[in-house]
Amino acid sequence: MKTNKFDLHVYLIVAIVFILAFILAIKVPFFADFSAIIEGKTFDFRQEILSHSKKPLNNPVKIFALDTKTYEFINDTYGEWPVKREYWANLITEIEKYNPKLIVLDFMFPKKSKKGGDELFINAVNSNKNVVVGMLFDYEEEENRISAELPKNLKNEVKNDNLIKENPRLVFPNSQPILFDILNNSKNIGSVNFTRESDGIIRYMPVLVNYKDDYYKNISFVSALNYLDINKTSFEIKNGKLLLDNGFSIPLNDSGRAIMNWYNEDTFENVSLSDVHKAINDGNEEFLIDKIQDKVIYIGATASLLNDIKSSPILSMVPGVEIHATFFENVINNDFVYHVPVWIDLLIAVLLSVFAVFLVNRIQNIVVSFGATALITVSYLILSIFLMGKFNIWIGIIFPLLSAATFFVTAYILKYILKSRDYEHTYKLAVTDVMTQLYNHRYFQEQMVAQTQNYNRYQTSFSLIMSDIDFFKKFNDTYGHQSGDAVLKQVAQIMKSCVRSTDIPCRYGGEEMAVILTNTNNEDAITTANKICEAVRNTKVTLATGDIVNVTISVGVATMPKDGLEPKELIEACDKRLYKAKENGRNQVVSD
Repeated sequence: MKTNKFDLHVYLIVAIVFILAFILAIKVPFFADFSAIIEGKTFDFRQEILSHSKKPLNNPVKIFALDTKTYEFINDTYGEWPVKREYWANLITEIEKYNPKLIVLDFMFPKKSKKGGDELFINAVNSNKNVVVGMLFDYEEEENRISAELPKNLKNEVKNDNLIKENPRLVFPNSQPILFDILNNSKNIGSVNFTRESDGIIRYMPVLVNYKDDYYKNISFVSALNYLDINKTSFEIKNGKLLLDNGFSIPLNDSGRAIMNWYNEDTFENVSLSDVHKAINDGNEEFLIDKIQDKVIYIGATASLLNDIKSSPILSMVPGVEIHATFFENVINNDFVYHVPVWIDLLIAVLLSVFAVFLVNRIQNIVVSFGATALITVSYLILSIFLMGKFNIWIGIIFPLLSAATFFVTAYILKYILKSRDYEHTYKLAVTDVMTQLYNHRYFQEQMVAQTQNYNRYQTSFSLIMSDIDFFKKFNDTYGHQSGDAVLKQVAQIMKSCVRSTDIPCRYGGEEMAVILTNTNNEDAITTANKICEAVRNTKVTLATGDIVNVTISVGVATMPKDGLEPKELIEACDKRLYKAKENGRNQVVSD
């Protein structure tokens, strides 16, 4: 039996009302933010699928990584971090011998260093015109830090700049400049500012930021313009694009930022700085020429303990230097994502809604009509992935599909009710480290903040235990990485068995594990730490090879408020004691 004209009119009215209501709703800040988060997740979904096979056509970047191995090497060789600036001067000088295209330092060098070496570093930067350094803009109040007057050589002009000026996240009242002898003598200085979305993901990059009504380039934008041999300080935004020379342009979204295209996680070769030092000391020119000559060298921190770990659409933990390198690749390959205007998403929504009305009118069976709608949905998703992969075009998913689904609201509600049962399981997967089944690093950071807030409100102290498997590298080198994984898993299970259900055992990174001991004073925390240390020491561990070995751990303990009032302070205190335990011979607990 076909639907009569009255019913058809009702369907059309409902669809129109829904679309109009949605258009009005997106003007409400809360709904707009929520819609943006969900649409952002669909972007992440598409990027994650595409990234498995996506690499830049032109990839001159090598990342010289300050990884954990290098960090320990620097501490042992040059002293405790931050290292003397003489170190960076010498590193630049050595790298320059092998003719890199660019050297991009993803580190801040504000003010003068108490450890010295400033003059050498300044000379190394200013005498090598291919060295790019970063500076930071922020919202610090004038009463805390007088905002600096930056030199003219760094300033840029932008025509039709409303996209940038209307986004408060791109307009800064203060700056954290680097050494003035570099500021006044180099044009190769750019902003290192990131902008996260409300869900913590970095999807967009500021190409230019506004400070005191002047514009300053992003550090990777500076690097890319150097690479492309574009000497430009005056820009124009036209039809939503920042125009460059040589046919290059950068599409900007409605917040004045570039939508980044994310590549395969293996795109960038990470070369440990410790290996570079070894090659320099050994005179291994073949290695150095291969890694440096005509390459764009990004030098940045990848060690999690240096706190430069971000979240991208394709990885929950990615070093900031890799995000900067990705942005550089986007610029030189003219490879940004373009988000279609709102009116195109609206047109698509109308067409899908009309088609849904047609299905409801022609197909009486709810199962068949729902199946047809599902097929349309899948087809649209495939189309959106194809457009993003082939043409870098981002068409909306949430608004069009919500419109098309208006006539199946009941079915969707039922679906989400059933789906809610899986929420807890899904959430657990999202916060759990796959290998050890401990909580992951992101959850650890969230819980440190939560426990600190709990202390601030109720004065309930809590403690932190951080442990590191002794001589872990030996297991990997001697028995293979599978055996190393087996050690990690078994030590994690021992740790879980020694703590309460209210405690929070986490994998901090690599072979480091941590336990947040809720409502626990320092004395009880030390007792628990010794219990864990003894349990690991007394438990035989079976390797992937079948070998049975003994494993020990070194442990540091810290307690709030005794050792700090902020998560960072507690982690630093605990980390120092962990390394003290290692220095004192390992297989022990250090609590002060």
